[in-house]
Amino acid sequence: MPAGRPTKYKPEYCEIAEATLAEGFSQAVLAGRLDVDEHTIIEWKKEHPEFSSSVKRGAFKGQEMWEGLGMAGAKGMVYGFNAASWVFNMKNRFGWRDKQEVTGAEGGAVIVKVFGKDVS
Repeated sequence: MPAGRPTKYKPEYCEIAEATLAEGFSQAVLAGRLDVDEHTIIEWKKEHPEFSSSVKRGAFKGQEMWEGLGMAGAKGMVYGFNAASWVFNMKNRFGWRDKQEVTGAEGGAVIVKVFGKDVS
């Protein structure tokens, strides 16, 4: 760690990080709960492998929670479930997208042939 202000990091932050992210919250919320900025969370992940591992575990558990909510909602098990809002959240939080890539034969360009009636 570079010289300067002493770190606010405490080993018990690992448990808080994992629990917060497992609830489905973001690193920004974690930063707020620990009363630091998000840059500090990023630095702590670099400097403290145990903290980094806790953040990763929590993030995976958080994604599991969000995906489970979506599955339950799709099955009609969540009163007032808003599928559009859930999809928007998943796209922004986990990088989901609707992108479709179309290629022609052997990965080449798509060739479009238009057939129609000659009107001349």
